[in-house]
Amino acid sequence: MAESETVATEANPQKYSITTKSVNLWYGDFQALYDVTVNIKPGIITSLIGPSGCGKTTLLRSFNRINERYGNVTTRGEITILGKNIYDDDVSLSELRKSVGMVFQRPNPLPISVYENIVFGVRIHSSRGELPRSKRDEMVESALREVKLWDTVKDKLKMRATRLTLEQQQKLCIARLLPLKPRVILMDEPCSALDAEGIEKVESLIATLREKYTILIVTHNMAQARRASDECIYMLLGKIVEHGATSQLFLNPKEKETEMYIEGRYG
Repeated sequence: MAESETVATEANPQKYSITTKSVNLWYGDFQALYDVTVNIKPGIITSLIGPSGCGKTTLLRSFNRINERYGNVTTRGEITILGKNIYDDDVSLSELRKSVGMVFQRPNPLPISVYENIVFGVRIHSSRGELPRSKRDEMVESALREVKLWDTVKDKLKMRATRLTLEQQQKLCIARLLPLKPRVILMDEPCSALDAEGIEKVESLIATLREKYTILIVTHNMAQARRASDECIYMLLGKIVEHGATSQLFLNPKEKETEMYIEGRYG
């Protein structure tokens, strides 16, 4: 978001990274979200769970307004991220999407080198011209180290990124966000294309990022939600049914609908 906007700092912490109030969303005449009110904390991993078509991905994509790319979308209500309503007139979508990064179901590295994938975002968002090579090198190494990929690819930086394994590609897609200094990272089924070993490694990586970034994950995998998240939000038919600590949600859900879903009797 723009530098003039209020954001959370150590001296001015926000209790919640994301809050929504009575969010309703329509695709044309179809209503996908109903009165969604939720508070998402920093420093933890929150999973969105629920049956297919329940609104998980729609809600996730509302947080960086990427839904609006599809056209014919109407949103009512309030979404506040880092203390700023993202629907205020002075919000720049470009700045919002720098602050709120997105990782998709299938790894989507650009068909260019590993190195160029990392610097791509900075290049297109920078208004100050090309960074010196030394700064770009530092940026690439720092991002790749943060996602535990540097030792694997440090001698392959000129290699086309699409030649990496799927696990490495997904890590690279996360690394590609980091030079833009996001505060929130949204992940839509980030492990769905990976094998068991890749899932374990990406989940381990996500766990190491939790305290630095607010992480919100959509997943259909109940075992993954239970393993990897601190809190869960259960959605059904565009509404939030229950939101709480993952252990509580799985072991002692408050709502009957949640219990039925967790036990595999719905969805």
